[in-house]
This record gives sequence, structure tokens and C-alpha cells, in this order.
Amino acid sequence: MSIPYEQKAPAALDQLGLTVALTHLDQACQQAAAEAWSYSHFLGYLLDGELAERHRKTVQLNFQFAHFPCLKRLEEFEFSAQPTIDRRLIDELATGRFVHDGRNIIFLGPPGIGKTHLAIALGVLIAEMGHRVYFSAAIDMVRRLAKAMADNRLHREMNNLTRPKLLIIDEVGYLALETAEASLLFQVISQRYERQQPIVLTSNKAFADWSHVFASDPIMASAALDRLLHRSTVINIRGDSYRMKEKRKAGSPDPNPQPQPRRRRVPDSSKEVLIVNDP
Repeated sequence: MSIPYEQKAPAALDQLGLTVALTHLDQACQQAAAEAWSYSHFLGYLLDGELAERHRKTVQLNFQFAHFPCLKRLEEFEFSAQPTIDRRLIDELATGRFVHDGRNIIFLGPPGIGKTHLAIALGVLIAEMGHRVYFSAAIDMVRRLAKAMADNRLHREMNNLTRPKLLIIDEVGYLALETAEASLLFQVISQRYERQQPIVLTSNKAFADWSHVFASDPIMASAALDRLLHRSTVINIRGDSYRMKEKRKAGSPDPNPQPQPRRRRVPDSSKEVLIVNDP
């Protein structure tokens, strides 16, 4: 005597690892009977919860893997404080199409203007879409690679940076790199370029100054920029630091006040001259 499919269904769901569907099976059956669902509607309803739970777990794992220093979102960014940013461009990037196109995103500008916030926020969105993302400050990344090279495991550490769908490299140029470190950064950029895996990068250095980023090696800097800029969107942000704005609001003195010009009479002259930096 064969076993009815009604009795096989729970065991089959359990065997297939569809635990969420198994949990909701009885409730779904009752609701389907009461509302006269079609067979396809019933199946879709049962699997929708399963897929939603699997996506939730995927996003949770993606966040753990990404090593974001904190979670930032685009809706938290004060676009009104940085009017040089094209909000429509950021909204386009938020669709995630740049990842599928293999397009790099480069945020340039002085410290404290929100480059890292925007980079993390884009990374969070991509992670929530189900893609692997990895975040690292540039100096931390190259030092890990240098240690891995010394321990004869550079290939494995390099895979951790080249395999994720999106790599975020923060604060390129803030600290000087040694020649070996600059070479490792170049290898990461080059390998991701060959795989058409995008990078989101933030830097306080104009491209003309990137030879200093790569240990005063203009050839390496040019080769790195050639790969980064081939398929890229460059967002140059100009504005005041958020931290400085907050200090001014709070009435704190400017830590780098501009010298106030004053007048001094030149000996043997009836004229006065403007002295800007008079000790």
C-alpha cells in the first residue's frame, strides 16, 4: 500500500532542507483549502517564506564577511550639507547596476566630507542584494597582505580580496606606503580589473598626486590609475568637514585658524604695508 503524498510532503520538505516551508506547511494547507488557492499559488506561497529566510541568512553572512566598521545607509547621509554631490548619480549607483557592469566607483575629496559613509552605504546595499562585499582601509589591507606573503599564504589572502563581488578600499593615500606595500595594492587592483570585479575606493589625493600613493613610483601609479579609470565613475566632493562644521556649531575654536592680516608702518615711510604672516 503506497503512502499518500499528504504524508510524504513533510518528510520530503525536511529531507530537502526546506525547514521554513515545513514549519508553515499545515497553516498553508488550511489557508489554501479555505480560500480555494490554485496549486501554483499554494506552491509559490509555501516557497516564498523559504526564499525570504534564506535571503535573510545570506545577508547576515554577507555583513559578517564584509567587516564594515559600522553600518551606514544612504538615507542617513546629509546631501544638503554637500551640495557638490549629484544625488541622482548616487541614486543610480544605489541600483547596483555598477556592480553588474564591473564599474569602479572612486570618491575623491578632503577628509570628513562623507566619502567613507557613501562607500559603506553602497556596500551595505550590495550586500543586501545578496552579493559578497569586503571592506578594508588601504593601509590595513596591504599590511595583511605583507604578513601573508611573509607567512607564505599570499595567494589565499589575495583570494579574499579578489573573489568578493565588491571590494571597498578606504582611505587610499592617507598614509604613505612602502614599495612592497604599494606593489601589493597594485596587484589587488590589477587582479580585480582582469576579473571585471568592481572596486569602491576613497582617497584624499588628486590623481596627479598618486605617484606618492605608490611609493613615489609614477609608472606603477599610472598603471594602477589606467586600470581603475578604464571603467569607472569618479565623484569629486568639495566641501567642509562634517566634524569641523559640528565644532563651529558648538562654538569650539578653529584648530587651524587663519592668520589675520595686520598693518605695520615701515620705518622711514609714511605708508603702511599689509603683513599677513608677521611673527
